[in-house]
Amino acid sequence: MAKPELMNYEKALEQFEVVIGLEVHVELNTKTKMFCGCANVFGDEPNTNVCPICIGLPGSLPAVNKKAVESSIAIGLALGCQIAPNGRFARKNYFYPDLAKNFQTSQYDEPIAFEGSIEVEVPSGNKFTVEIERAHMEEDAGKLTHIGGNTGRIQGAEYSLVDYNRAGVPLVEIVTKVVYGAGAEAPELAAAYVRLIREMVKAMNVSDARMERGNVRCDANVSLRPHGEAKLGTRTETKNVNSLRSIERAVRYEIQRQAHILANGGTITQETRHWHEDKGATSSGRPKSDADDYRYFPEPDLVPVQPSKELVESIRASLPENPALRRRRLQDEWSFSDLEFRDVVNAGLLDQLVETVEAGAKPQAARKWWTGELARLANAEDKDVSELNISGAQVAELAGLVEAGKINDRLAREVLTYVLAGEGSPSEVVAARGLEVVSDDGALLAAIDEALAKQPDVLEKIREGKLQAAGAVIGAVMQAMKGSADAGRVRELIIERANQS
Repeated sequence: MAKPELMNYEKALEQFEVVIGLEVHVELNTKTKMFCGCANVFGDEPNTNVCPICIGLPGSLPAVNKKAVESSIAIGLALGCQIAPNGRFARKNYFYPDLAKNFQTSQYDEPIAFEGSIEVEVPSGNKFTVEIERAHMEEDAGKLTHIGGNTGRIQGAEYSLVDYNRAGVPLVEIVTKVVYGAGAEAPELAAAYVRLIREMVKAMNVSDARMERGNVRCDANVSLRPHGEAKLGTRTETKNVNSLRSIERAVRYEIQRQAHILANGGTITQETRHWHEDKGATSSGRPKSDADDYRYFPEPDLVPVQPSKELVESIRASLPENPALRRRRLQDEWSFSDLEFRDVVNAGLLDQLVETVEAGAKPQAARKWWTGELARLANAEDKDVSELNISGAQVAELAGLVEAGKINDRLAREVLTYVLAGEGSPSEVVAARGLEVVSDDGALLAAIDEALAKQPDVLEKIREGKLQAAGAVIGAVMQAMKGSADAGRVRELIIERANQS
């Protein structure tokens, strides 16, 4: 794929106003699918969770999943939306190779929730109000796996395999209104908005919210227009971006790509685009259809959804704490500075810290390990730190071992690599690999005497009050014992040696 020319980001912002719109798809974690009784389970053998409704056999009749409706209402209320007293499903007609009935059961002009708003804070601390146009219910499509070629996409593939297990899984699609005024922070705003949605649905326990599994994914719409121009530019829609970092990168890339085209007299094609993580670029998908092209019409096999006021209010009463209020409460409880807390939120690690603190770690220790060593290891693997194979309970256990003096920071970093490799809990790794700090005076004194033999002037310096001279011996002992010595005890023993002399 040839990489198009890009305009410098700052220059693009000087010439054009950035306008974005975001569509977030949230897979619900109901036990069964949206319109049938098939299991809603990730990772089962392909085409095992299917039935005549999933694969669109003639005469099969759908029935709405009550729990999915309630979860959808909860999402709408959390977004500040009005809940429709009367909602209707519609058929969205389109060629779906991964939906055997060749249409998607969705909602069109009568969504379950509409007209909401949510406040989003970006890494700089600036806050934006993102208005919600609608949140509607629909079903997910199946999964296509393209075999052959080197892109994993249909272009260049020899053949494709289809798995209908995901076909019919309940989805809520959250559509924003047009977002103006983000300027240079548009990419960060897009990622922060999706992060907030993910936190929200996870807190409500209506979705597993695992982006690497596609539980939450984003379609990012980007258009540019010259400053002062009233008419909106032609938009592109980058489809199914499923990591926060990729959302930010994809929006930034589209801004630079479109700016270069427009500045050179070209036109933007209204189309869907694919994001390529390995290349850091988007590529053309298909011409973007408007609503009329889908030939929506009311689903004749489903009655309207008419939630009672009592049901809506009972769901409203059961909502968890507002995300913004929760953040302020946690920052106060943990005594974090604004910068410390912002670093945690911007890294998408708030839930991990909550889990770690609830498992017994001190807040500052939890922050240290998640935003420090774990973030470094994730960057080395080109991953989001939230994707690492470690739990908050394991991080709390690691912090506890350090606090108890059983391991030091250097050993803890080594323990982390083995935990991430699947060798067990921190305690199991320490025991299996013999990584506990050596605090036995006999072994430490032997190493100290060996180091002092090479630096005989150190004891005299300590007796003269130059206690910092002990550092050279401590370093030698730590090196000799491969970092497993108790540095504090080593220091005490060196000073004792000096006093004895």
